[in-house]
Amino acid sequence: MDQDNTFSHTSVLLHESIDALNIRNGFTYVDCTAGGGGHSLEIAKRMGPDSRLICFDRDPSAISAAQQRLRDYSDRVIFINDNFSSLKETAEKHGINNIAGVLADLGCSSYQFDTPERGFSYMHDAPLDMRMSPDSYPDAKTVINTYSEDKLKKILYEYGEERFAGKIASEIVKRRAVSPIETTRELTDIILSAIPKNTRNEGHHPAKRTFQAIRIEVNSELDVIEPTIRDAADIMVPGGRIAFISFHSLEDRIVKQTFASLASGCTCPKDFPVCMCNKKPKVKILTKKPILPSKEETENNPRARSAKLRVAEVL
Repeated sequence: MDQDNTFSHTSVLLHESIDALNIRNGFTYVDCTAGGGGHSLEIAKRMGPDSRLICFDRDPSAISAAQQRLRDYSDRVIFINDNFSSLKETAEKHGINNIAGVLADLGCSSYQFDTPERGFSYMHDAPLDMRMSPDSYPDAKTVINTYSEDKLKKILYEYGEERFAGKIASEIVKRRAVSPIETTRELTDIILSAIPKNTRNEGHHPAKRTFQAIRIEVNSELDVIEPTIRDAADIMVPGGRIAFISFHSLEDRIVKQTFASLASGCTCPKDFPVCMCNKKPKVKILTKKPILPSKEETENNPRARSAKLRVAEVL
């Protein structure tokens, strides 16, 4: 079985996001999160023979799958096995100064969730890992077994928006004092024991928020969003498009606020008679409200339900 079959991922908001990039021949486009290559392939099909595509992914399996899927376009694609936060550095290294589109599909791929040994899912029993890059540090086991109770509580509350963060953190610390917590099943059982029974059937699995929070911490997922958008706005050609797909409110808030900041221009106090900061807007926001998946898409791919696409154009 080739890599294209083993790395399965359904691209969310595929046509909406690619349409938003307004792809033209003769420019460079960037897929910050290549995954299995779904968005990348659609960009490659549309971009023309005189264009280039840069594909980032931290996961070596994703890069292998994307290379296989884009093999017909290999002469115009650069694959980067790294975090997309290195966008600016990569463009400089390759002498690229004509980037006209940057796309990011934030969060995990379906492949990562559905591969038990990666430890992303509470649906499978596996070693606690959750790393998108196998060489990164820490893994989930380290976070669960070494972070203080206060730090765990803070992560679960801020990254998972988990209202029982304190109880879960306390229970984790009690259990690990007896023996290290090593598997996703152990962690799930601890979460279930900490959450009141009458709240366990409130629309999602009781472990979902905690697993999300630990995954975000392990991969520093939120830290790279704002600087990458700002770097993109700095290096892209006028008229270039930045399109970010988010899957939960924390990601979406960062994208929305960063776009708003870049679009605002002058930061002088309102009572100043003239502008003293000389800051000009860097982008124009094209999506006053985010683009959401169609009913048909959410029926075919339930994981698309929470997706939101925001788009800005570089001035």
